[in-house]
Amino acid sequence: MPNIKLPDGSVKHFENPLTVLDVAASISPGLARAAIAGKVDGCMVDVSYPLTQDCSLIILTEKDLESLEVIRHSTAHLLAQAVKLLFPTAQVTIGPVVADGFYYDFAYARPFTPEDLEAIENKMKELAKANYPVTRRELPRDEAINYFKGLGEEYKAKIIAEIPENQTISLYRQGDFEDLCRGPHVPATGFLKAFKLTKLAGAYWRGDARNEMLQRIYGTAWADKKSLDAYLHRLEEAEKRDHRKLGKALDLFHFQDIAPGMVFWHAKGWTIYRILEEYMRGRLKDFGYEEIKTPQLVDRSLWEKSGHWDNFRDEMFITETENRLYAVKPMNCPCHIQVYNQGLKSYRDLPLRLAEFGNCHRCEPSGALHGLMRVRNMVQDDAHIFCTEDQIQSEVAMMLELVQSVYADFGFSNIIYRLALRPEKRVGADAVWDKAEAALQQAMRSRGIEWQDAHGEGAFYGPKIECSLTDCLGRIWQCGTIQVDFSMPERLGAQFVAEDNSKQTPVMLHRAILGSFERFMGILIEHYAGNLPLWLAPMQVSVLTISEKQHEYAAKVKQFLQNKGVRANFDLRNEKIGFKIREHTLQKIPYLLIIGDKEVENNLVTVRSRDGRDLGTMTIDDIYSTLQQEINAKSVVQTNVEEG
Repeated sequence: MPNIKLPDGSVKHFENPLTVLDVAASISPGLARAAIAGKVDGCMVDVSYPLTQDCSLIILTEKDLESLEVIRHSTAHLLAQAVKLLFPTAQVTIGPVVADGFYYDFAYARPFTPEDLEAIENKMKELAKANYPVTRRELPRDEAINYFKGLGEEYKAKIIAEIPENQTISLYRQGDFEDLCRGPHVPATGFLKAFKLTKLAGAYWRGDARNEMLQRIYGTAWADKKSLDAYLHRLEEAEKRDHRKLGKALDLFHFQDIAPGMVFWHAKGWTIYRILEEYMRGRLKDFGYEEIKTPQLVDRSLWEKSGHWDNFRDEMFITETENRLYAVKPMNCPCHIQVYNQGLKSYRDLPLRLAEFGNCHRCEPSGALHGLMRVRNMVQDDAHIFCTEDQIQSEVAMMLELVQSVYADFGFSNIIYRLALRPEKRVGADAVWDKAEAALQQAMRSRGIEWQDAHGEGAFYGPKIECSLTDCLGRIWQCGTIQVDFSMPERLGAQFVAEDNSKQTPVMLHRAILGSFERFMGILIEHYAGNLPLWLAPMQVSVLTISEKQHEYAAKVKQFLQNKGVRANFDLRNEKIGFKIREHTLQKIPYLLIIGDKEVENNLVTVRSRDGRDLGTMTIDDIYSTLQQEINAKSVVQTNVEEG
């Protein structure tokens, strides 16, 4: 009879088999009422799950973060139930959990409207209040196919038909609605107390543009109203900070249908881009990288050798000329190996650090494009380090030092590191993997980094470190990657002469810090709501005159600052000073220098910051000194996210 080990280390003995809910009830009635799901030997299960043998058990309530996935998955089913009640001819397809919420795709004769969305949400609230028990049953695969065909749910039948014949299918029922799902789910719909439908979108069946278009309803769900309200407030704040809106308002960039997923940079946006590039170029020089440039258009033969032709072809732009097929490069690594291969290398030449601001193109689906965050043409701050196995640790430690320093300069201090470890299918001997994984771990320890292990998530050709930024809204952006590669150097014939005169294959370390310039700029714009730190601002100072009499002095001030390398302009228009101040503040210029008759008479300027602070009067030399100190320090600005 089962012995159940609880999180506090205690063991409860039971004479007969029982469920997770029974164990909760044996501890306290309150826990039984609050139990949402269980975790048996590390696996998530329903509270109705039978316990027939010894195991460890964690009982999850709404206070546990892991219960959120159960709540969200159950709310997706609640959404589907509401849609079927309001629109009986709609067909249900899939409804997974995604970051901060869920979605469900439906096939229906007409597009859903915002009014429909409101009606669906109200129906969901009714169903939740009714507190229908949620029950699970299992069917053989073919019986499940026939069951859903009988309901007219052809999409569900297609999904089940792709499952192996010998696999049992689980269904969950609440009220008169039953859906296909692995589970687990909440015990009853009354546990779903805090949710909101957020938007409508289109989605192709199976994500394939050749298939029919479905209607996707997105939503979010939380354990309580306070958490929901906080999330909705963050959504509002994110809407204000949307880089696409700010890009237009601040005249930074735009997109057009004539070049989907490719950026038209305006002068101000291109200024920021060039600042990023020059900054990164300087950092690479400090760390001993050699900057190179490789071709955009490369013969298919290289992509066949590298494996990209077989595994990545659908995402490559391909062209034919003079009876030869070429691909616009989607990534830089194979070309970097071509540079490495020019001339025989000795172990004394290693490590060799090659870096490129590589212009890459990927044929992303049009529906997936999203401003600067998801583009078809991107520039990556890409580098590849060729080294020996014994050099992996020191090289990775150096990379991590650079990563930490760069992110700090941009104002990001909360960095999340994940170590993706060996998958089941992989190349290379276990001893080599042991050495590489240990080297990455030791490199992170040497930099004082705490990390999360991601077992089985490494690439088949080597382990990797993922570096993710946390922005002011708590959103996580994976930007940096340090990837060990045992495969590609060998595939493309990279070698070096070892100390014993034998020819050996180097290890290649792929490394990116910003990821892509485009996406990183989008992150910066949203993180700072367009109020970029002084050193990154495309225009750092605006000189504003009160009347025509100050024009000559204003021109002198502007010229002085420009000669010193400050990005400055002036506004000599015959407009009221209040109007000018407001306009330049909306353009998020860090400092406004206001000039009237008194300033001209005393060779001064009145200084105002973009957040409205009056910094008093200064000499031109003093304001330059102030600006220079802030630029050199790469001082960051407050992100000013108001509490909801």
